[in-house]
Amino acid sequence: MNAPTHPTHAQMLLRAERQAQLIAALSAVLPPHALLWHSEDTTPYECDGLTAYRQRPMAVALPETEAQVQAVLTTCHALGVPVVARGAGTGLSGGAMPHAEGVTLSLAKFNQVLSVDATSRTAVVQCGVRNLAISEAAAPLGLYYAPDPSSQIACTIGGNVAENSGGVHCLKYGLTLHNVLKVKGFTVEGEPVEFGSAALDCAGLDLMSVLVGSEGMLAVTTEVTVKLVPRPQLARCIMASFDDVRRAGDAVAAVIAAGIIPAGLEMMDKPMTAAVEDFVHAGYDLDAAAILLCESDGTPEEVAEEIERMSAVLRGAGATAIAVSADEAQRLKFWSGRKNAFPASGRISPDYMCMDSTIPRKRLADILQAIADMEVKYGLRCLNVFHAGDGNLHPLILFDANDPDQLRRCEQFGADILETSVAMGGTVTGEHGVGIEKVNSMCVQFTPEEREAMFAVKRAFDPQGLLNPGKVIPTLHRCAEYGRVVVRGGQTAHPELPRF
Repeated sequence: MNAPTHPTHAQMLLRAERQAQLIAALSAVLPPHALLWHSEDTTPYECDGLTAYRQRPMAVALPETEAQVQAVLTTCHALGVPVVARGAGTGLSGGAMPHAEGVTLSLAKFNQVLSVDATSRTAVVQCGVRNLAISEAAAPLGLYYAPDPSSQIACTIGGNVAENSGGVHCLKYGLTLHNVLKVKGFTVEGEPVEFGSAALDCAGLDLMSVLVGSEGMLAVTTEVTVKLVPRPQLARCIMASFDDVRRAGDAVAAVIAAGIIPAGLEMMDKPMTAAVEDFVHAGYDLDAAAILLCESDGTPEEVAEEIERMSAVLRGAGATAIAVSADEAQRLKFWSGRKNAFPASGRISPDYMCMDSTIPRKRLADILQAIADMEVKYGLRCLNVFHAGDGNLHPLILFDANDPDQLRRCEQFGADILETSVAMGGTVTGEHGVGIEKVNSMCVQFTPEEREAMFAVKRAFDPQGLLNPGKVIPTLHRCAEYGRVVVRGGQTAHPELPRF
């Protein structure tokens, strides 16, 4: 990280002139209440869930109609002003952190469920609809939306599309990409664009797979058509305890090797179970070195058979105790701990940085041991919770962002986890995205040629690089004018942020 930089008086005057020009142009296409630019009004938008890095945009636009979204994009494109789309701000990789010389385009007011169709098992929703609200709207028809990020009570479907979010049930039901049929929105120039179709397939290139997970770099999403699935007749959850993390990791591989695809398969280490048990009192085994949560859903007959098979595999893998939910209330109680892992961690540390890499399932124990060694190396604690079924790790590094040295060590710790994951045959991100958090770690996994191919896709959609610049894809060209980043606690820094 570079030393703090401070703008000169001339730079401040130039920025004020650019801001005045921008506000005048946006005021012509937005009502007064839909445009913010005073510092006290834009400060709430200075970061997303990655709170260690903060900076304010020149303006925040809060459009209420698609015509206004289009007008904002057209105006910013004409002025050459960067645009960062934002949903609920629950992202954990800094993907929605504002550009200091740009506009934050908040889509929070696009929060309507437009239709729910039981025949086609689909719902059409605006991008600002909360993930959980889709299932709530479909519940009277016996349907629900399967992807369930832990932040589902707050995160929006537009953000889920941007990050290709998953959740505890992604092993069986897939990520956002597997549960979305069509996405509508606008290009950076304000041109209406549509990806996918209401049919099972659509003509032409599979651009849906390009858009989902592109982190707001290619287009701005305004409307999404999602798949719905029937709510299972029954769901039961196993809580299995292990006295050794290696046995727990091996048990995950054993379940999958037995031909069983659980509805959910999660793993937590001892420090994490202690944190969440103190928070939600889920009934976790605090003596276990690790616990697994294994869920089965379907008909009562299917669930009974699968629970019996999974229990046998887990016992054979060395489980020291097995508890099966007796009813729906207990099942939800088991999951309440896992769903509240992040807020539980927030109760015991001023800050945490949640990493998001993936590894082959058979390397779960290896990565846990490596992370334990890193705790000693960097002098910081780390709590571990995994989407164990698909090898998606969520280590939470605890630190105090008011201490610059702790922040530095936390960043190094996180980068070490990502690099180690790649060395074990994994990837630098699973579902949280790259944002600014992992942008330099992309160099660990992707060659310059591969990164140039990514830029070629970016240029095809956004030749000037105005949509969410400085994120996701690393480059040797660092942007000195990107703007200062304010680190929590008032510290200022100018990290090595790339810009397209």
